[in-house]
Amino acid sequence: MGCVDLGGCEVLLGARGRGAPVVYVIDLPEHPFDVATAAQGVRATVARVPVRDWGDSLTPWPAAGLHPGDPGFGGRAEGTLAELTDEVMPAVEAAHGLVPARRAICGYSLGGLFSLYAFAREGSPFCACACLSGSVWYEGWVDYLRRACPDASGRFAYLSIGRKERRSGAPIMRGVQEDLEACAEALRSRGCSVELVVGPGGHLQYHTERLAAGLSALDARLAPPGAP
Repeated sequence: MGCVDLGGCEVLLGARGRGAPVVYVIDLPEHPFDVATAAQGVRATVARVPVRDWGDSLTPWPAAGLHPGDPGFGGRAEGTLAELTDEVMPAVEAAHGLVPARRAICGYSLGGLFSLYAFAREGSPFCACACLSGSVWYEGWVDYLRRACPDASGRFAYLSIGRKERRSGAPIMRGVQEDLEACAEALRSRGCSVELVVGPGGHLQYHTERLAAGLSALDARLAPPGAP
């Protein structure tokens, strides 16, 4: 496959069994997040999906690099999403006997941007998403979300960021908290239920804690009333 490392996918079967909702977590092959630790206590099934070349595979359209001389972003998210939904998810679910009634998507940094992109597409298979320290500073992203997000009534988005993230990085990244707040407002205007959390630390801190909080929020949302 092109963008997704299917052989590197890992499934953590939740306490609710093979019929449980599935949360797909976008991950890096080279420096993976500690998804297993973050998923402890989660009743949903968690599927870790390593995606190659984040700067190309997870960005929604081409854009300049963050600094002069940096390579540009490739903007191949549409193809990555098609690969994920048409090939990877069916293969993972068939291989593990999963029969989820609902699916969610979760990611950190550019993975968070991609998760929100996948969630906000017309006909998205995801009823919920977690965008953790998402790269919503990406050139043109907020305007795109305001324009393109379909009706999201009955759906849920969990957005989180560290309070120090706006103080570092390239100039375009310093408005990231305001951009995330604008994303929350855009989603709410389409009927989406949104939880926005501003926590401690900067972008390179508290990865596992933010991932655990995001998975917990998704799990609570995906569980039907009265579910164990």
